[in-house]
Amino acid sequence: MMAWIGWVFTTVGAGLFALLLFQRITIPYFWEDFIYYLKLLNVGKAIKSRMQRGVITFIDCFVNQANQTPDKAFIVFGGQTLTYQDVDKRSNQFASVFRNEGGLKKGDHVALLMRNEPDFICVWFGLSKLGCEVAFINFNIKSKSLLHCFESCGAKSLVVGADLVEPLADLLPVLKEKTIEVWVTDTSCPYDGVTTLLDKVEQASGLALPDYPRVDLTSNFLFMFTSGTTGLPKAARVGHLKAIMCMAFLQICGVRSDDNVYITLPMYHMTSSLLGIGGCIQLGATCVLKKKFSACQFWKDCVKYNVTAFQYVGELCRYLVNQPLVPEERAHNVRVAAGSGLRADVWQEFSRRFGKINIRESYGLTEASIGFVNYTDEMGPIGRAGYFNKLSSSFEFLRCDPQTYEPVRTALGRCVRANKGETGILVSAVEAKSPFLGYAGNKVQSEKKLLRDVFKEGDVYFNTGDLMLHDHRDFVYFRDRVGDTFRWKGENVSTTEVSEIIGSLDFLKEVNVYGVSVPGYEGRAGMAAVVLKTGCDLDGKTLHSHLVQSLPGYSWPWFLRIQTSIDVTETFKQQKGKLVQEGFSPETVQEPLYFLDQSQSDYVPLTLSLHNDIISGTIRL
Repeated sequence: MMAWIGWVFTTVGAGLFALLLFQRITIPYFWEDFIYYLKLLNVGKAIKSRMQRGVITFIDCFVNQANQTPDKAFIVFGGQTLTYQDVDKRSNQFASVFRNEGGLKKGDHVALLMRNEPDFICVWFGLSKLGCEVAFINFNIKSKSLLHCFESCGAKSLVVGADLVEPLADLLPVLKEKTIEVWVTDTSCPYDGVTTLLDKVEQASGLALPDYPRVDLTSNFLFMFTSGTTGLPKAARVGHLKAIMCMAFLQICGVRSDDNVYITLPMYHMTSSLLGIGGCIQLGATCVLKKKFSACQFWKDCVKYNVTAFQYVGELCRYLVNQPLVPEERAHNVRVAAGSGLRADVWQEFSRRFGKINIRESYGLTEASIGFVNYTDEMGPIGRAGYFNKLSSSFEFLRCDPQTYEPVRTALGRCVRANKGETGILVSAVEAKSPFLGYAGNKVQSEKKLLRDVFKEGDVYFNTGDLMLHDHRDFVYFRDRVGDTFRWKGENVSTTEVSEIIGSLDFLKEVNVYGVSVPGYEGRAGMAAVVLKTGCDLDGKTLHSHLVQSLPGYSWPWFLRIQTSIDVTETFKQQKGKLVQEGFSPETVQEPLYFLDQSQSDYVPLTLSLHNDIISGTIRL
């Protein structure tokens, strides 16, 4: 009998071992995928349970956390610490001033132009408590783009940081003419027509509003501006449901309630505001907020504030690995780094140099709910696309034309899925759980982002415009961004916008802007092929001055290529593919090339020697 029992146990054990061995060989990431799927299910159940208790929106979650952990540190900013209760009360004060002094109410659109500071959050939350829809404005953009932002999102009020009023001075008369009320987070202001806030906030009540407005979960929460394929920034609508989903990001990446999360990226980005601040609220964690990223201060701050998690974009990590060695880079307590855009070679060096940090590379979009997280130790992918991943998110990779990047359709008009190992364009199903609210004031571009009748009549998918590779192990790799946009210094650059602004100079006839790869850098550096007007020469100093006045630094073209004409397609669209491929090498390009020498505030001839210095890293961009 004992022998028979022993035989059964041995047989079962051998069978289980063989099954486990088969699983490890054929589907090695089964358990990682399954555990991640269970984690998403648990997050979903927690959100549903919270909503049943009346805690529905992003702001509801914050107020609920402030009630549960009032004395917990929420924002650490330099030598200043604000608890959850402090931020709740101060945001109530802002809400009271905006309603009583400005007459703001539910449904009003308000633009917010501020750098990273605690009052960014307090103003944002105060306006949201009134039911206002806040538009986060990139403080780097200049006059024309800034006015476009107001017009596209329909903002009738602007809240500006005290340190940004002076750069805005030239636009104040125009804003007044457009009846846009301007508030400044200061106690005084030398400019006419600007209403001060802080003197009034100090006198306002910190009690919650008695008539707290309720909102529809499917309605719009914020406007965030994204550069796309159509020139000027587009105001992407971010719904309440999307904001709630974003709050779970840090938790999914392994951040805990006892963590101190270091946020150095600008708050107008979804990464910092919804994923970062929202993630801290979800967990009841502490945010260590930095006004501006500093590579030389980064690890010192991590030690000083006992940072245990931080957010990144790929460019940030590259800056860190290029810094000289400091003792703090090994003396920190950082466990988790969560972000996107981390190149595999930088990833490897980062892990080697800075110790055991769990890197959680991810992918997401402002205007859509599709997202990936790489929860494995594999370096390079942005996430996975296996069976369990498909259960939690409706996405596909479509085969596309290599020249136009339009999805390939069959004779019946249906799209074709890309094979594993083949680069395809990522699309996401537009459903009740993953809606696309479109771009404010731009129905044409909103419709252009949608693909209809993809696999069957009546279905609708959001076209991300991003090329991905789904490999045979179910890992997903980001390959490129199609259209007239490229990424540089962690920002999206619209080639159409840059072309229009440069093209306004009187010595230029035509301008074609695109991005080129530079060894050692994330994304692509700006380059412009230009045609000079008859009888005109290139005036590099005037061009540089024009760029300083009109565009943020990350949008400036580093390289110029002088052409006699611009190649276009049959539909007169500028061709960029060949230009991108040829890059900026004097050995490849036979036409005159120029490089932006910032020390001279001028474009200088790009010689082979200068080119080699750029490639080797002797000259930094």
